[in-house]
Amino acid sequence: MYKLLAVPKDLDTHTLRQTLWAHRIGHRVTQQDDQQIVWLADPEQRDAAARLIELWHRGELETAAPAKPRRGKGVTGHAFAQAPLTASLIAVCTLIFFAMGALDDAIVRALSIVPLEIVGDRLMAGNLEHTLASGQLWRLVTPVLLHFGWMHIVFNMLWLWYFGRQIEAIQGRRWLAPIVLVAAIGSNLAQYATGTVLFGGMSGVDYALLGYVWLLSRLRPGSGYFVPQMLVVFMLIWMVFTMTDMAGSVGFGNVANEAHLGGLLVGLVIAAIASRCVTDRQR
Repeated sequence: MYKLLAVPKDLDTHTLRQTLWAHRIGHRVTQQDDQQIVWLADPEQRDAAARLIELWHRGELETAAPAKPRRGKGVTGHAFAQAPLTASLIAVCTLIFFAMGALDDAIVRALSIVPLEIVGDRLMAGNLEHTLASGQLWRLVTPVLLHFGWMHIVFNMLWLWYFGRQIEAIQGRRWLAPIVLVAAIGSNLAQYATGTVLFGGMSGVDYALLGYVWLLSRLRPGSGYFVPQMLVVFMLIWMVFTMTDMAGSVGFGNVANEAHLGGLLVGLVIAAIASRCVTDRQR
């Protein structure tokens, strides 16, 4: 979200908010100290919102002309305009998912955390230390781009869009990019440490973004971050559930549980550090 306006806490903004909604301008209001802060959901509506705010300040809001409907760019164009890095990550994961179906195991062997080879009936895995020493540093990150089924990729991309878009809108892609990178490495290493070599998915990063958004929303209530408490509870229960034997009995046993936990811890640590140095809106 984009910070539009900060006004005294006791100032009546009902007329302004009502008019913004009438013009289909999505927004949210938070309280910080002695101020009300108005946040804009869609950056493309910034000019229209600024015009209404100016009229509101002059007491002429009642005469504001209705906003003209904007020509749509389509779902894809709108997503890239609103959150280009998040949308790009989703596009890359989707392309790789389809490529995996067309190229058999070549994509998996190229993007797994260590080189993999099938010798007879056995899966032979390389050593991570030797792999990194040979210059294949990308393997620390690329497993998050692999997805092994429709449910796997659909849910991971939904959470990536929900949390990644918030971070990109509030702090920009310069903040989101390193968070994703560190979370990818941290969650992949956490899963590899259990002895697993064939794994993948963006869920570790998703849990890192969840931890980041949730903790910043608590440490800096005026930052614009928001996540429903029930969503946090659901995702934590899901993480714990997939660690139990019951998950395997209903078909959810093959889950990168350590990646989820590792990603969540990474997100919480980054949020704790960021809360000390970020402003309410840093781009």
